[in-house]
Amino acid sequence: MTTYDERSSLSDLTSTAEQVRRSVESVIEGKPEAVRLALTVLLAEGHLLIEDVPGVGKTMLAKALAKSVDCSVRRIQFTPDLLPSDITGVSVFDQQRRDFEFKPGAIFAQIVIGDEINRASPKTQSALLESMEERQVTIDGQTYELPSPFMVVATQNPIEMEGTYALPEAQRDRFMARLSIGYPSAEAELEMLDVHGGISPLTDLQPVAHAHDIQKLIDAVRTVHVSDAVRRYAVDLVTATRSHPELRLGASPRATLHLLRAAKATAALAGREFALPDDVQALAVAVLAHRLLPTAQAQLNRRTAEQVVEEILQRTPVPAADTRGKSPAGQVYNQQAPDARRY
Repeated sequence: MTTYDERSSLSDLTSTAEQVRRSVESVIEGKPEAVRLALTVLLAEGHLLIEDVPGVGKTMLAKALAKSVDCSVRRIQFTPDLLPSDITGVSVFDQQRRDFEFKPGAIFAQIVIGDEINRASPKTQSALLESMEERQVTIDGQTYELPSPFMVVATQNPIEMEGTYALPEAQRDRFMARLSIGYPSAEAELEMLDVHGGISPLTDLQPVAHAHDIQKLIDAVRTVHVSDAVRRYAVDLVTATRSHPELRLGASPRATLHLLRAAKATAALAGREFALPDDVQALAVAVLAHRLLPTAQAQLNRRTAEQVVEEILQRTPVPAADTRGKSPAGQVYNQQAPDARRY
């Protein structure tokens, strides 16, 4: 049976997460799906890549999420002259102590905002690889742990390619999900003019949750049960990307892990103690598409990775909609699946 503490944790999760969501949406008008996905990635211990044209609120979304949580925040403006040591830190010789002292870089924060990440050189981009995967930094043979919770929110402009360096596959694979905010509706843009026309709403935004609250919510997400059928469904989706004729690079095993973690966070945000196929299906495009490389022929046919994932979703058999499974304690879950929600 589910313990009282577990029920309490999930109850706290939905309440606190709702406060954070409303706080971010007070700044980002008319984009509830983008806000919900950002929150999902945070609670799933992942990193988020926001890719869109200039002026739609990429950095604003990252800042709003960071300011809604009372934790340490650092912003890195990626430029061609940025050095790896600017991110990770450097050991400096102290003349008085006659010893080296480590000076932490910008990565030593709980939420790190990387603005226009593709404007830094590949050497500088690679400085993020260890920190994003292992949540630590190694300098001169010494390993330093990063604070918890830890999340990197990076932005990039996919249109203006002059003076940019495409993210390598290893870097893109570190991001749990990618989202595009898109242009707002006419109504949302009118409301934005009223809200943002004077002072920036970020100025008055106050934290609605503490870092230790977010860590507790992350711990609660880890307890969400995933049945064998749902795990198999996630594996089938990822495996299908590796043999698809229009893809020259499929999703990695890390993608499968990220997909399940995100599904567990989605289930918890819905107040459920177990994940459903709908959770996996709703997140598949956001979690998988940015890791895939279409073939040259697919690019000539203007086929995108997102379209390929949608096709795979249509072709892959879905477990029964009322998949329940059993908890580790033997409890049979009994709840109908909600409607699938695509991010």
